[in-house]
Amino acid sequence: MKFTWFHLMPYRFLPDDFTQKHRSVWVDIPRDLYDPRVGHQLYNEYLDSLELADRLGFDGLGVNEHHQNAYGMMPSPNIMAAALARRTSHANLVVLGNSIALYNPPIRVAEEFAMLDVLSGGRLVAGFPVGTSMDTNFCYGEPPATLRERYYEAHDLIVKAWTANELFSFNGKYTQLRYVNLWPKPLQQPHPPIWIPGGGSIETWDFCGRHGYQYSYLSFFGYRHGRRVTDGYWQAIDRLGQEPNPYSLGFAQILAVADTDQEAEREYGPHVEYFFNRCLHVYGGFAEAPGYRTLDSIKSGFLGQIGKQSTGFDAGGKKSWKDLVDQGYIIAGSPRTVRERLAEAVNSLRCGHLMCLLQIGSMPAELVRKSTELFAREVMPHVRGLWSEYEDRWSPHPLPKAERAQAATLP
Repeated sequence: MKFTWFHLMPYRFLPDDFTQKHRSVWVDIPRDLYDPRVGHQLYNEYLDSLELADRLGFDGLGVNEHHQNAYGMMPSPNIMAAALARRTSHANLVVLGNSIALYNPPIRVAEEFAMLDVLSGGRLVAGFPVGTSMDTNFCYGEPPATLRERYYEAHDLIVKAWTANELFSFNGKYTQLRYVNLWPKPLQQPHPPIWIPGGGSIETWDFCGRHGYQYSYLSFFGYRHGRRVTDGYWQAIDRLGQEPNPYSLGFAQILAVADTDQEAEREYGPHVEYFFNRCLHVYGGFAEAPGYRTLDSIKSGFLGQIGKQSTGFDAGGKKSWKDLVDQGYIIAGSPRTVRERLAEAVNSLRCGHLMCLLQIGSMPAELVRKSTELFAREVMPHVRGLWSEYEDRWSPHPLPKAERAQAATLP
């Protein structure tokens, strides 16, 4: 098993009456709710947590891209990854990712990811999400009907820019470049491992299988609800004649570890409630623009990750802590409880890369540290041996530590 400490970087000080007074945490959230001085503290607090995860032996540090929201304050995850590249030495930089259809021209993604790969000594994982409807259609104004077509074209340009040995021209429908001549090129050859974050679009399964990419299912429903999606992925892999290698699947899971089950509920419960009822408070009209979800995905019956119809939280059906635990939305409790349920989860999903959401909602730094340290010390070692019979072909191959540059120590 491989473990990525994944951070959403929420704004964790939304007012108690936020859901009553404001229709959405995304797109049109009032700007006067954001205090840049608080944001300064949060960014640095969150980077501290990611750096701690590196020291504790997590395999990856995860960041992602979202816009105009309090759910995740990273319009540019590359900036966060660059900060981490200089202050970490062990963990991979898992950027899930850059929403490549939003970049004009997409060669910008190829350049910045190449910079990160070189800067970090070859520790980059390159994520290529399509992006949520809120981000792509409403915040950045991309027409939903052409979004995936733009995405596929951007993908082709970026990969060719990384792998071509000579200057070339690119004449696509959306991007035309007379000179493509990538400087710098990535350290990892032919390119960094590519992970494709998904939320249930069935086309993504075939796309990953055909190209040999990792499929990262970023679920808020937890592992029990996630089985339907991951089963569909494995069926697609079988249909394509690919090896059912667990490392080709990543899964995001909310985790909370305390000394006892009762302590976990008492300490983490309010912060988990904040996440589900404020961070996911999205106006239904923003959750999925007409044309964003493909016809095949609609026919499959898969719901989106966010919105009243998907989570059930915005619809007024708040779930108790017991419901969240029993239904697998969260894996929480004592180290023993978390070990047992985590083993059940990763075996049932056949998942080799776990994205660990150990900071969730309004959870403050001291609780994040406590949960992270308990997980690293008393949970992670007990499940690390799972899937050891398979080769992980989806992790970076960095330079040997002896060959990596180190940040100079200031006098």
